[in-house]
Amino acid sequence: MDSNLATIYLSILVGLLLIAVISVFRQIFKSRKQEGSFSKLRSKLTKETGSIAEYYQLGSIYSQKKLFTQAVSLFQKAIKAADEQEEIDAATLYYVTLAYNGLGYAYFAQEQYDLAIRNYKEALKRQPDYVTALNNLGHAYERKKLNAQALESYEKALELDAKNAVAKRRAQSLRRLVTA
Repeated sequence: MDSNLATIYLSILVGLLLIAVISVFRQIFKSRKQEGSFSKLRSKLTKETGSIAEYYQLGSIYSQKKLFTQAVSLFQKAIKAADEQEEIDAATLYYVTLAYNGLGYAYFAQEQYDLAIRNYKEALKRQPDYVTALNNLGHAYERKKLNAQALESYEKALELDAKNAVAKRRAQSLRRLVTA
């Protein structure tokens, strides 16, 4: 019986170690892929003018690295590149919307909530059904202690996506505050 128990414990330990090894390797490959994209985009954009998508992608990488000042600059370049285009197609509109949301996030992370709110609203002007921007706007309003506006943002997000867990949780919490 003791032999069976030792075998079970050993099997569980090996299984847990295998899961840990797989997780570590997945993270390594993910980091290498991100660093490769980062290197390619950065070298390309230092040599020549990039596309809206490239500026947005590099700005996103800087945001993930928590280098928000550089991210702000790149998101602004993406928006400027879109403004210089004569015709705005669906792909351009998509990336401009993402750039405004990314810009809002970068300002939010730097606790510049008024600028974050302004940029989230710009994203929503371009795509009124952008649930992520509505969640982000609600969060920024909460940080500014504007609970009624935050609740309104979360409720709009729930109208568009009834399964939105963030908006559900935050709206429930805010309802209690606003009605109290």
